[in-house]
Amino acid sequence: MDLIEIARSLRRELRPLSFSEPVTHVYNPLEYAWETHSQYLKRWGTGSREVVLFGMNPGPWGMAQTGVPFGEIGLVEDWVGISGPVGKPRQEHPKRPVAGFACSRSEVSGRRVWGWAKETFGAPEAFFRRFFIANYCPLLFIEESGRNRTPDKLPVAERRPLLEICDRAIRATVECLQPGHVVGIGKFAERRAHSALKDMELKVGSILHPSPASPLANKGWAEQATRQLEDQGIRLA
Repeated sequence: MDLIEIARSLRRELRPLSFSEPVTHVYNPLEYAWETHSQYLKRWGTGSREVVLFGMNPGPWGMAQTGVPFGEIGLVEDWVGISGPVGKPRQEHPKRPVAGFACSRSEVSGRRVWGWAKETFGAPEAFFRRFFIANYCPLLFIEESGRNRTPDKLPVAERRPLLEICDRAIRATVECLQPGHVVGIGKFAERRAHSALKDMELKVGSILHPSPASPLANKGWAEQATRQLEDQGIRLA
């Protein structure tokens, strides 16, 4: 099974799920941004990898707009080399519109992640030769106020089936890419990787999440991420 098949299966399994208040809107970029998401998988997701980096779920100005994990628009177009038409979620929140690559907002987390990759490796081919970036959960959950609600904050009855589906997808992704290291971008992704991959022979760790809501991440995130990767035996030089 390749990454395209895994994403199609994940998309299909997520469709029957429903979520209650305070979540009022759920965006699935695997549905409305499939063209660019599949373009990313086809271009950069073939073959084996040394390291797979997993984020938690899409941000409203990143993957929700571009279909690419941590998909800050400028870097996705100019460095990752992905662009194309993006549709609309079934129900759009007025405070979180999807404009695709015409979106004028820049996602800080995505700018930090892909900016670090560009600064560290230079060419995208050099980065993707060793690394791949995915999200554990492809769904963005939005409350009536426009605030994001992360998967770990969902009620148990809604969270359990979601995690079971996403665990299967992360496991299939790792089986496909055959990395020696799986690294969560943030502790949630690391915990899910430990749970989903507990019987597999690989190293699981994490790096600091690049969210601007984290005071620590605002103090030189790239340098900290590099140091944390190297502490796990992942040499970047």
